Amino acid sequence: MNFTNITVAGSGVLGSQIAFQTAFKGFNVSVFDINDEAIQKGQDRILRLKRLYQKDLGASDEEVNAAYDRISFYTDLSQATRDTDLVIEAVPEVVSIKTDFYEKLGQVAPEKTVFATNSSTFLPSQFAEATGRPEKFLALHFANTIWKNNTAEVMKHPGTDMKVFDEVLQFAEEIGMIGLPLYKEQPGYIINSLLVPFLEAAQMLLANEVSDIETIDKTWMIGTGAPIGPFAMLDVVGVTTAYNITNARAQATGNEELKKLADFIKTEYIDKGKLGRETGEGFYTYPNPSFAKPDFLKGKADYLVKS
Repeated sequence: MNFTNITVAGSGVLGSQIAFQTAFKGFNVSVFDINDEAIQKGQDRILRLKRLYQKDLGASDEEVNAAYDRISFYTDLSQATRDTDLVIEAVPEVVSIKTDFYEKLGQVAPEKTVFATNSSTFLPSQFAEATGRPEKFLALHFANTIWKNNTAEVMKHPGTDMKVFDEVLQFAEEIGMIGLPLYKEQPGYIINSLLVPFLEAAQMLLANEVSDIETIDKTWMIGTGAPIGPFAMLDVVGVTTAYNITNARAQATGNEELKKLADFIKTEYIDKGKLGRETGEGFYTYPNPSFAKPDFLKGKADYLVKS
């Protein structure tokens, strides 16, 4: 099956990126979200991506405008999927929300349509039955800033048709990704199996008052040569996404430390509107975060000498 018409469900940070990248590579894309306000925010995100594609990829005005023109927006799921070949789900990381979405999607999408979840942490088998077509369902997971970090992890569940698995891998390549096959379910896939414990460790150091945000990031950057630290990464991912992942893991495992961490992130950041780079403040303040300053990696002694 050749995918031509693609639906992206959810126009948040990653959903908007998936939609624009897919359209940029020549596919017709319909974006679905729950209401007009969510759609407007999604449109604004996608419009901002045009400038980033020009800056990072050297794309022309004609290319980014043509990509945007290939995207349509809907709040009606049946309209958004009426002739779609592939639905990529990027709704919030909450089991009940995803389950409800798939139950509704299975009733309105054409029989031919393949479903793929972009879930960061959940297994496709958790939602396979809710889709009503488990053989045409799998995971297709992207990394943030997908036009630069162009990984696409394709993960099957035991009931996924191998033909569908291969077709989605091919689609990933067609939209400029590196298709990475996972033949067995793994919570967190490859990238998040490595990344989530790292980011949670950083948050634990902060929540337990071991050190402060800048020192933790500075330690990682100096010690590894990384361009940014874990809290700068969390601001890109989005604090709400980080909270949802930690909270889901806490509920699933009963881990008290994770529960305390989730409560800390909610109280100190989410409840105060500090949601990350997109909102202008998260762990850092934007557009001029301290980690981007030329002297950020210098020690405190350097600051003292200057003063």
